[in-house]
Amino acid sequence: MSEPTATSKAMARSYGVNADESMAVADFAIISRLEQFYFREARLLDERKFQQWLGLITQDIEYTMPSRFIATPNPRERGTEAYHALENELERGELDGVPIRQEGYMHLAMRVERSYKVNAWAENPPARTRRFVSNVEVFESEGGYICYSNLSMVYNRHDNVDHTLTAQRRDQLRLEDSELKIAKREIIHDWNVVTAPTLGLYF
Repeated sequence: MSEPTATSKAMARSYGVNADESMAVADFAIISRLEQFYFREARLLDERKFQQWLGLITQDIEYTMPSRFIATPNPRERGTEAYHALENELERGELDGVPIRQEGYMHLAMRVERSYKVNAWAENPPARTRRFVSNVEVFESEGGYICYSNLSMVYNRHDNVDHTLTAQRRDQLRLEDSELKIAKREIIHDWNVVTAPTLGLYF
């Protein structure tokens, strides 16, 4: 696998969700509101209320999960944080490789609709999941907020093996009619080799 070029890395950074550290939110009322938003989202997904979950995302959502690989460090960046930067391991698409998932509202809505069909064998019986959201960081952005959070999800489906999936989520949240909605979500998974039976879950 070829290493990303400087141009493709720059494109990837602009394509992903990145916060301005100087715009960190210190208002605990705002932070609490966003945490409650995430807790509610986790509950809806764990209770398989996917149609209600669609109400939490925008019509123009960008929902992506980059691929990850073991990057070869650039010797010219030694001595700096860029030497082992997480961004160097991500393939987001375009010139930067092939992401695991790259979906919009229509893709997500079709997946939700299929979940409730009799012949949706991947959902029959449905998966049992439990999501734990933590490490929520909030940053101001135009028209809303950039939020980082960590997700731990326990997954089981008709077998005796429980799978734990962990990831960082980078979200762009937008206010629409005073309601928070997810306009962009990037899921940075933690696996080197994916051993879970499916990634067809909502992170």
